[in-house]
Amino acid sequence: MRHVICMVSDFFYPNLGGVESHIFTLSQCLIKLGHKVVVITHSYGNRVYYLPVKTMHDQVVLPTLFASLSIFRNIFIRECIEIVHGHSAFSTLAHEGILIARLLGLKAVFTDHSLNGFADVSAILTNKLLEITLSGINHCICVSHTGKENTVLRAKVPANYVSVIPNATDTTLFKPDVSRRDKDKITIVALSRLVYRKGIDLLASVIPIICKKYPKVHFLIGGDGPKRIVLEQVREKEALHERVSLLGALDQSEVHETLLQGHIFLNTSLTEAYCIAIVEAAACGLQVVSTKVGGIPEVLPPDMIRMAQPNVNAIVSALDDAIDSHLKGTCMSPSACHQFIHRTYNWLDIATRTQLVYDNVKKQPNSSVGKLLRRYRTCGPVAGPFFVLIFTICHILLQFFEWLYPRHLIDIAPDYNG
Repeated sequence: MRHVICMVSDFFYPNLGGVESHIFTLSQCLIKLGHKVVVITHSYGNRVYYLPVKTMHDQVVLPTLFASLSIFRNIFIRECIEIVHGHSAFSTLAHEGILIARLLGLKAVFTDHSLNGFADVSAILTNKLLEITLSGINHCICVSHTGKENTVLRAKVPANYVSVIPNATDTTLFKPDVSRRDKDKITIVALSRLVYRKGIDLLASVIPIICKKYPKVHFLIGGDGPKRIVLEQVREKEALHERVSLLGALDQSEVHETLLQGHIFLNTSLTEAYCIAIVEAAACGLQVVSTKVGGIPEVLPPDMIRMAQPNVNAIVSALDDAIDSHLKGTCMSPSACHQFIHRTYNWLDIATRTQLVYDNVKKQPNSSVGKLLRRYRTCGPVAGPFFVLIFTICHILLQFFEWLYPRHLIDIAPDYNG
């Protein structure tokens, strides 16, 4: 069964990250399976629509809904879209695309890539918006079982509406090469955005302790963000300029080259639904040390990862074990690590499993606008009626656009057959 799919998210190339690479690679594999895939993102192979919408914060656009209504409608009709697939709970475009698609009678799927809390104001608002969006979708995908539990709780979505399909990596791009390692050093690599959620404060505390204990240890740190200043201060205070390299933001092509120089990969995240960075590191043959948070325990088997509670002493202890294993030569061989990742996290397998979700969604009966509004009405005594009013206005505007710019006047885009 061939599907015409529209991926919608604020997070896409040329910006780099786990969601961005997930959408791009999954789309490529779906195309290989015979489907048509279109991508919609904001202004910055697949056909990509970069909407002329400026970002507000952290590569996310300002919520507009009414302003983007006509653009989404035009693209969906022009590309003959059947299924709209939104990515990331933090993406405004994903929420808007799904809501507009449902009002147009299209099927909708959502993939949640992150974990979120329940206590602070931003989490409460995000969870309520997610609850409203997911109340009208056909199916939801999470990247880990921990992520599924989190999404079911915070969005109040029935568990049978949620499937678990993990991320994957292209192992042809991440191959081990031990000849690239410096034999006179033990190199610990850390690659992430330098933000609080990634545990950069923990990393900054661990670095001087490990450097004092092991004179041969060097740190390669890739990524950028507001917490970079913390690492720079530690490097300056401890006089570690020769042993701690801050590489800044890396292009995708530079990630593999950086990993090849390492012996151990360190992840200090405080929360993580699924960490693609540790999968890429393992594919390159590095020992992995990571905090035991979120969905990380589901990603790699115990003989490929050393996990620690998110505190300095536990992380130092795990690094002690990894360094000792390296010095004794008792760690798993790089080729064995690579083969495990190749067998377990294959993009074609992920695309096939996603295709099964699309097959199931396409068979579901269409929901009337009235039924959708009744679903949205159940999302709270205040938010429910408010969003029913918003979506009613959207429905009226869509009928106006149908009169002003009938769909038979919209040129249908030709399919690419290359």
